[in-house]
Amino acid sequence: MKLPEVIFENDFFIAVNKPSGLLSIPDRQGKEISIKDLLQQQYHNIYTVHRLDKDTSGIIIFAKDEATHKQLSQLFEARETEKYYFALVHGSMENSDGSIDAPIMEHPIHKGKMIVSKKGKPSVTHYEVLEDFHLFSWLKLRMYTGRTHQIRIHIQHIGHSIVCDELYGHETSLFLSSLKHNYKLSKKEEAEKPILSRLALHAHSLKFSSNGKEYYLKADLPKDLNALLQQLRKLKKQ
Repeated sequence: MKLPEVIFENDFFIAVNKPSGLLSIPDRQGKEISIKDLLQQQYHNIYTVHRLDKDTSGIIIFAKDEATHKQLSQLFEARETEKYYFALVHGSMENSDGSIDAPIMEHPIHKGKMIVSKKGKPSVTHYEVLEDFHLFSWLKLRMYTGRTHQIRIHIQHIGHSIVCDELYGHETSLFLSSLKHNYKLSKKEEAEKPILSRLALHAHSLKFSSNGKEYYLKADLPKDLNALLQQLRKLKKQ
């Protein structure tokens, strides 16, 4: 498998635009290839700084040496980085911006799933509505903490869900026919293909300081999310 787009690289770390569906690091079974595996094939010594969910696309950083790994890991743990995401969620938000302050813990029965609970760890997410499509909202989010599935569970907590989130939402794919009332299948097609079939969550940018330098790194939106946004903008004008 080819290494995904490299956003930035220096002697200390490398930032990659991870596609949806690819693991950040190897899982326990070791059956699926990960970004870390691909990087190790090329760079040998690669150290995990932070992770993204398998279905989330976007910017992820790996260190090239132990000293940088320690420094960057401490930045993330001390919340001295600014992490911004884009997400398409179901419905219109009641407010144009707001903060979700709700502690998160692992589900007591369903392993790998998180829940909001008073027993959980403090978790804060801020959101801003960039575009309202009535049926959907395009959000910019900032994570002030780094809990597993934080944005996904926080969005669900306030009565919405991220598009194509099968764990905290409903559908696994989104079809154009569900957006356009007069949609007709072309004669060349036997069945409708989904306009989106991955979690509509993208890690867009990171801001942090390392070795006396300021970094602001951005990961471009993948083609499928861009195409869906363009379609929603067209439908909104009709």
